[in-house]
Amino acid sequence: MFKKLLGFFSSSIAIDLGTANTLVYMHGKGIILNEPSMVALAVDKSGMGGRKILAVGQEAKVMLGKTPGQIEVVRPMKDGVIADFNVTEQMIKYFIKKVSSQKVLMSVPPTIVICVPCGSTQVERRAIKDAALAAGARRVELIEEAMAAAIGAGLPVESPRASMVVDIGGGTTEVGVISLGGLVYANSIRVAGDRLDEVISNHIRARHGLLIGEATAEEIKKQIGSAHSGTDNGEMEIRGRSVYDGLPKKISITSSEIREALHDALDQMVSAVKQALELTPPELAADMIDSGIVLTGGGALLRGLDILFTETTQLKVTVAEEPLLCVAKGCGMALDHLSDQRVYLNRNK
Repeated sequence: MFKKLLGFFSSSIAIDLGTANTLVYMHGKGIILNEPSMVALAVDKSGMGGRKILAVGQEAKVMLGKTPGQIEVVRPMKDGVIADFNVTEQMIKYFIKKVSSQKVLMSVPPTIVICVPCGSTQVERRAIKDAALAAGARRVELIEEAMAAAIGAGLPVESPRASMVVDIGGGTTEVGVISLGGLVYANSIRVAGDRLDEVISNHIRARHGLLIGEATAEEIKKQIGSAHSGTDNGEMEIRGRSVYDGLPKKISITSSEIREALHDALDQMVSAVKQALELTPPELAADMIDSGIVLTGGGALLRGLDILFTETTQLKVTVAEEPLLCVAKGCGMALDHLSDQRVYLNRNK
């Protein structure tokens, strides 16, 4: 009875704690927060030598690449796991406080479901759990990103027929085959949206002698990036700093040039999908002739990626509706099953 009263007075929230963005889903309200996983830090001038948090989320992102020497903008999550425990704790605490600020009865800490990469170790999972508890959570449950993405994309995860999902986030690409409420196959590779941005930045520097920032590389990917020649999207003018004389410089680059630069990184994603198909039991692999593959995550929005996967796997490949929100929605839907022993909630402590 006491637990029921606690549940009534507290909130249940789900957090998609991503490398690039953090989304928060609140029970009964849907997705109520979607902000970059970034924190702006300043050197503490009090003599303690510590770091002081100046801004979190969108406020921190606008500072990226434009800060003076005493301020740095960091991503406390790297490749889907915690790179800086203390900053991650403060970031989670900030987001919890922000989403609960409108709630009157918030004296009882919330119950939280957080997604984790399939390939994360028990130590990495414990770090995420401890960070959420330290940030003020009453109870924390974990769910694999591939499973959350499948649930959020509306796939029949409890059916005996196989479903395959490829979630391409900021830090990791998650490949999962789901049947009867569990992951029959799961793999995580650390090649995703951030790696594509890095490849673009390195290519522009090597080919054109131009230094660009993270924001510009991401904009290039969104505007003219493509995975298939049939979806090339013209050219784009970009600006940066010349590596030769240090002066500002602008150049034009084409969509086909960027596609060629991304070839190796995209090939690693294709190889991960092929490996999943090879290691899936034959009966379930046969199901995917009908069910195909569903793409989720921000990386799924890269032009022509579905065509590339279709050509290389000979299966039907579709992009989920609202791919950026699938993992957060799936985490949120898992909130409804905290009281029962659903297979897809990770109970490893």
